[in-house]
Amino acid sequence: MSAEPVVQHLREQHDAVFERLNAFLRLPSVSTDPAYAQGMADTRAFLVDWLKRIGLNDVQLLDGGGQPAVYGAWLGAPGAPTIIVYGHYDVQPPDPLALWKTPPFEPTVRDGRLYARGASDVKGSTTIAIETVAAFLAVQGRCPVNIKLFIEGEEETGSPSLHEIVRRYGDLLKADAMISADGGRASPTVPTINVGARGLTKLELVVRTAAKELHSGRYGGSVRNALHELAAIVASLHDSEGAIAIPALMDAVAPLGERDRRDTAALPFDEVAFVADVGGIAAGEPGFTIRERLTLRPAIDVNGMWGGYTGAGSKTVIPDEARAKITIRLAPGQDPEQVAQALKDHILAAARPGVAVRFETIGGGSPASTLAADHPLVQAATSVLQATSGQEPVHVRLGATVPITAIFKEMLDLDTLMFGFNLPDEDVHAPNEFFHIPSIALGLRAWPLLLQELAQFPPSAFRQDGR
Repeated sequence: MSAEPVVQHLREQHDAVFERLNAFLRLPSVSTDPAYAQGMADTRAFLVDWLKRIGLNDVQLLDGGGQPAVYGAWLGAPGAPTIIVYGHYDVQPPDPLALWKTPPFEPTVRDGRLYARGASDVKGSTTIAIETVAAFLAVQGRCPVNIKLFIEGEEETGSPSLHEIVRRYGDLLKADAMISADGGRASPTVPTINVGARGLTKLELVVRTAAKELHSGRYGGSVRNALHELAAIVASLHDSEGAIAIPALMDAVAPLGERDRRDTAALPFDEVAFVADVGGIAAGEPGFTIRERLTLRPAIDVNGMWGGYTGAGSKTVIPDEARAKITIRLAPGQDPEQVAQALKDHILAAARPGVAVRFETIGGGSPASTLAADHPLVQAATSVLQATSGQEPVHVRLGATVPITAIFKEMLDLDTLMFGFNLPDEDVHAPNEFFHIPSIALGLRAWPLLLQELAQFPPSAFRQDGR
């Protein structure tokens, strides 16, 4: 079965694909904010209708107690591999709204870019995946491999009910491998294959120093200030050079191998421009390049820190309570629970006597994921990217986290190839997020070729133990 008629069909249907993507983007599917509950429900209804119209079977919602995933299947290729195609329909909140040049849920084209919340992360690439399956069914009446579409609704909140979805629907989700529309490309000029991603764990830290807020004139200089104490704890997380100062947290981090450093260095990367492009200040663990720090080393970040008075004008108080939200990106080999415990132990040891500390866990953790360089998914992607770009693709890892890759490996023994077509400059999670419009045509060529290439492998080839 040749994919070329499918590619030609998609080329001719580009404008119609673009309009369906715009309809998808107009739906405000923010999973973290209950105020968007109707937008989430409308998006699920939109997807259910879309999957039924393209000819998928058993279209249904998979509910794990949170935001349901949308599922549909085509299983008409006996003897061929069964591939889960993953995307997610939820998006980050659009705030701060004042910084958007055009409304976040009204797709707008400017300078070859499609601006909207979710355009890059990840409705653009999810649309490419759905349209590829639709085109095979429309043109050839079948797909080269068996397909199970799984479109999640909680990726942007750390996939808190994904474990439960897999527990409830494990039989439905049995497959040989998974292709993810999430993940993206690392470069607009060099073809890249994502062979892994960092993991993630997170918590909220609460520090208390008194029973109530105090007048800074009456108590200033005589009692501890919760914000001062929190600041001291946060400062203790790193040493003066920027390395993580928690030995127990770093114990499981393996030294970088020669292949790791070679692959990381193969991608052209301007460290000075990387920092300057965001108006930032360079920092981080000595002895590693920025690409190595971003993809192969752990990182601790305070995502929010507050307490006391933050309104207009002045209020002369000593805060009795202060809070911080902390995330840790995990290197390969680190266990999320062990890392979280090491962080908690360090914080408790760093707190001064008498300072009360408690922790609030936010969602679940996810370990780093790795795809072997000789895996059929990598072999297939290599062939496709060589054919479409004329270049040898570079193996890269993501600095971000895609929880489903680790969860599906743990619970279903499935490896994942991340094959999204978004690019690093697209202001993901920020105001004015966009998707490069030429990426749509690139994806609509590469995805059909990838499915065709995967059909060359027997199902047993996708299992490391040969099952």
